[in-house]
Amino acid sequence: MLTFIKTQAASILGSGADYLTTIILVEIFHWGYLPANAAGNICGGTAQFILCRNWVFKLGKKRTRVRALKFILVFIGNLLLSSAGIYFFTHYIRTNYIISKTITSVLLGISYNYWMQKKFVFS
Repeated sequence: MLTFIKTQAASILGSGADYLTTIILVEIFHWGYLPANAAGNICGGTAQFILCRNWVFKLGKKRTRVRALKFILVFIGNLLLSSAGIYFFTHYIRTNYIISKTITSVLLGISYNYWMQKKFVFS
């Protein structure tokens, strides 16, 4: 249970980097919400990987290349699911991109991300 809580904390911190990047790119630099979401996901995913490797699962630099490759594979799936979810909620349901991102992030965080990181990336 402690691992789940730490993973969620790392996810929240990674999400902070993700949201900050996305919002700055959309609101200040006038990027579209989908490319801004992708850039935000990359920043947040990098932060989350470092936190998970060093704090949640305490692996340090042990087998970093293998874990990074696994993380990238899981991350690509997350990026595709995230983009699809945000597009769906923003385009079809007509919600603000930040609300769409929040709904999608929560759904992926408690389902796909936790299990893939625990069972595949950091196992």
